[in-house]
Amino acid sequence: MSITQSSASLFSTTEEKEGTFNARYSLWIKEALDELPHSFTITDPFISGHPIVFASPGFLKMTGYSREEVIGRNGRAFQGPKTNRRSIMEIREAIREERPVQVSILNYRKSGSPFWMLFHMIPVFGNDDGRVIHFVAVQVPISGQKMRNGSGCSEMVFGSCRREVCLGSFVHQERALPVECDEQELENWEHCEASESEKLKSAEAVGSVLSVLTRYSEFAGRLVCGKRNCLRGADCLSSSLVISLGRIKQSFVLTNPCLPDMPIVYASDAFLTLTGYKRHEVLGQNCRFLSGVDTDSSVLYEMKECILKGQPCTVQILNYSNRKDKSTFWNLLHISPVRNASGKTAYFVGVQMEASCKDIESKELRPETRQLSVVGAVRVAVRSSFMATC
Repeated sequence: MSITQSSASLFSTTEEKEGTFNARYSLWIKEALDELPHSFTITDPFISGHPIVFASPGFLKMTGYSREEVIGRNGRAFQGPKTNRRSIMEIREAIREERPVQVSILNYRKSGSPFWMLFHMIPVFGNDDGRVIHFVAVQVPISGQKMRNGSGCSEMVFGSCRREVCLGSFVHQERALPVECDEQELENWEHCEASESEKLKSAEAVGSVLSVLTRYSEFAGRLVCGKRNCLRGADCLSSSLVISLGRIKQSFVLTNPCLPDMPIVYASDAFLTLTGYKRHEVLGQNCRFLSGVDTDSSVLYEMKECILKGQPCTVQILNYSNRKDKSTFWNLLHISPVRNASGKTAYFVGVQMEASCKDIESKELRPETRQLSVVGAVRVAVRSSFMATC
């Protein structure tokens, strides 16, 4: 399915995705970023699918898409059949390791025409906990640069659509005959090298975007920065773990028992839908914020005892949502410890299911079985993340 074909379904989620971005900064962040002349996107690894939550006017002009067609999409939507797989793997590896990357890559415009660009991406960290908040990706079109294909090497000047062909070495432009080139030939190049000036341009653009994000996050009292600044005892959930957890579609939260008051460090999209809360309203809270005056205190005590003993438990508890009517719902809650590769309890996972769903007859798995499958998926994600960072 192309971006244009699915744009109608994405339109309803555009405001939601942008809302998660605006929540981190002041109200004027989008206007400030729109004034920058650069082509860039900002993505949120905490949202399932690691989608784009902001796209600059320069990026929209360069690719030919509207903002509604871009927000909510993963950056791979702009790749195509001739995009170099090694370049894609470099980007994925940088995301997993939460580090900057600068790589040349062939992307495609809305019209279907390919173009080479220098892709420069950096992570943006929360100053308070050192967690990756966003990734900023600047795109600089590459023009008139040396490129190589499988049979030799050449130099192409996109402006005049000339190329000079040689085998084994470059020839001087003035000695070569101009030859017409087309988009198919452009796609066949294995690699396109950016000039030093283009690399400098991308670095300056990254600095400009980061400066705006830092300034406006400070206005909102939730400072971000370009370098990790983990406070002692803070839980820095890696982007690779966040992305893996984002693939799990059921309602669950991850809490860290090593931190004071055992705060929530991850909340799934389904949990936010169930409770009516926004992600920034949930992270850092203890799970008891869902309790209210009619919540049975004996159930809360049972949960606390199981957590202290490091044991799993399943309870039915009355919780309160954040919807306008402040409605309650019966939550069939399963809590289980999640251990790292060394066997130490690293997190507790809480899987929620409305109790009314328990009595619905269907051919689907039993609620208890579905909850245990979520626990298993979370454990695999956590252990894989620990092994990847060892």
